[in-house]
Amino acid sequence: MPRYLRRFRGGSARWWCAAASVVIVAACDVMPPNGPLRFGQSGEIRVTVESPLYLGAGSLQQVITWRSDGAWRVFEEIGYRGTVGEEHLEPNPGLPFEYASLYASLIQKLNDDEGFRLIRFPALDEVRDPECRSGMSRVTVRMYDEADREERQWTRCAEGSLANLTTRGSGPDVAASRVIQAAIFVRNSTVGSDFVSRYAGSLPFATLERGTETGSGLDSLVTFRSSDGPGRTMSPEDFSDWWGSHVGDRDVPVPVVDWESEMVLVVAVGVREEVGDSVEVRRVLAIDAGTRVEWVERTPGDFCAPARRTVRPIHVVVVPRAPEPIVPLKLPTEAVPCGT
Repeated sequence: MPRYLRRFRGGSARWWCAAASVVIVAACDVMPPNGPLRFGQSGEIRVTVESPLYLGAGSLQQVITWRSDGAWRVFEEIGYRGTVGEEHLEPNPGLPFEYASLYASLIQKLNDDEGFRLIRFPALDEVRDPECRSGMSRVTVRMYDEADREERQWTRCAEGSLANLTTRGSGPDVAASRVIQAAIFVRNSTVGSDFVSRYAGSLPFATLERGTETGSGLDSLVTFRSSDGPGRTMSPEDFSDWWGSHVGDRDVPVPVVDWESEMVLVVAVGVREEVGDSVEVRRVLAIDAGTRVEWVERTPGDFCAPARRTVRPIHVVVVPRAPEPIVPLKLPTEAVPCGT
């Protein structure tokens, strides 16, 4: 046996083992509580921004889900009086691995950065479900760790929607800015700091009917509202008659509309010859000379092989009453990926 090993025989050897144990325990004490991996390093981050519209009668919900492999997607939904108007899901346009290093960088910040971290920051856990002031958005950052199958989330209030979120005025506690900072970092690293919502500036609206069949024969935008002077809109009584022709013999009651404060927009494109053709109201915007209704027709993509069938796409929405004239604007036709 080499001379330097003989020194650890007997009592000396027992002393060395005890010292080694102390070193190992001390090392364990300074390791992250989730082991060698930081919380969320394998998992996902989800940011949800819920913004009130039209004095709280409507809402815009925006969600970014970002996985540790780099893949992300953004979901948007606009609604009115608790009913969805339209929604859209958009995956990241590039290869997922291009975003993986940015995800890892965020995880490091949220776990270790003293000025940024959410993990093991006790003040953040003192507020669970804050009441937000009128006009402010609710911002939730949720982290999920696959290794431990555990999630943590924090909700705070802030000004702006996903596109223009700011830490200024965030609350209700002084630590709220950390949550908003994390949400902004996720936005900038995925959709980008120049992100623009597809529903930006729109009045909220709710879908009353959307499909590919109508017996009404419409092929344009028609507005139904109570009269407030000369105009080219149709009356609430006209809407009841039109609804009957639209649904045919189906036992579908006429939707309830508060005609004093609301109006109905119907967008139709007439006859189309392919399954998968659809139409949707995109935005309802107050402009200097009335109200502009933007709508879009969506068709199967270039490499799809849809079945041939006669369809009549239509979208019927209710929206807060807005000034006349109602000006239609058809947006460029959108190609829909096959299978969606």
